[in-house]
Amino acid sequence: MGKYQLDKRSKVAAAKYQDGKKPTVSNKKERLNQLREAYLQKQQEKKQSSNG
Repeated sequence: MGKYQLDKRSKVAAAKYQDGKKPTVSNKKERLNQLREAYLQKQQEKKQSSNG
């Protein structure tokens, strides 16, 4: 380990903190895919409503 040693309580707190921070950074590809799918669905709805 590094300079500071963590006890069990501190390790749990650090893990919770890091889990809270992860999704915004690590899931960029997933986020892009979700945005792309939502965009395509909106485009299809526009086509259907204008054709219908």
